[in-house]
Amino acid sequence: MVLATAAAPAHAFIAYVSNEKSNTVSVIDTDSWTVTKTIKVGQRPRGIDFTRDGKFVLVAVGDDDTIQVIDAKTQSVVDSLPSGPDPELFAQDAAGKILYVANENDNTVTVIDLEKRARIGDIQVGVEPEGMTISPDGKTLINTSETTNMAHFIDTASRQIVANVLVDARPRFAEFKHDSSEVWVSSEIGGTVSIIDPKKHEVIGKVTFEIPGLRKEAIQPVGIGMTKDDKTAFIALGPANRIAVVDVASRKVTKYLLVGQRVWHVAFTPDEKYLLTTNGVSNDVSVIDVAAQKVIKTIQVGELPWGVTIAP
Repeated sequence: MVLATAAAPAHAFIAYVSNEKSNTVSVIDTDSWTVTKTIKVGQRPRGIDFTRDGKFVLVAVGDDDTIQVIDAKTQSVVDSLPSGPDPELFAQDAAGKILYVANENDNTVTVIDLEKRARIGDIQVGVEPEGMTISPDGKTLINTSETTNMAHFIDTASRQIVANVLVDARPRFAEFKHDSSEVWVSSEIGGTVSIIDPKKHEVIGKVTFEIPGLRKEAIQPVGIGMTKDDKTAFIALGPANRIAVVDVASRKVTKYLLVGQRVWHVAFTPDEKYLLTTNGVSNDVSVIDVAAQKVIKTIQVGELPWGVTIAP
């Protein structure tokens, strides 16, 4: 019994959830599945992620036009980084030295040096940029623009767009397979996930969704989480209040999991035992047992939870 108790904390991780309307970040302990702290941040926090070294949490506070820095040890805001107007999502390079931020209101991606905490460049992209991801080799940055309906492929060395790939309406999120062979882009209004060949820069397939009793327009894919073995994807379907479990090889939905209302983004615990989902309208987080593909817990957080990140 003593050994089992001593081993338990090894599986406990700390999750941070951005609450868009209450201007807070909820801190969740994954051992007890409880909120242990609520951190006051700037106006309209959305995109959120740990720095690569796990020492800080970065949160895009859109209405303050900045990226706030939370010290993971003290769980308090200690600094802010310069971004453009209305930052939404961002991506870091593998070394954790460069941050790329999508600024929704001026159609640019801001490049920030994290060590100097300084803005070092801007990349012009399409209208209403949001989704951001970087290839596993760090050479390609993907930005999705909601109104232009494109995935922009950006060479990180030259900071130039090398390709624009048309996808379905209102692309919100992009995710690389861990083997770099595909990029998955969710289209909220189009109701699909486009699968892009990153070398040929073309759509090679699509994931579609059908839920009995729900209108097509209620199925709005946003966040995507893919297991490290690239076998299973979990896709948040917004007001459909469900996570679609997708077999990556066949690109077919194998199961729908009922979660909270307006499920937006997802994050795995580092051991991939659990997947956390942010449910904006019900103001809670659902916990999914990944192996069992079953919702096991609901945790109340702040108003309009949007993003979630878990300590590496």
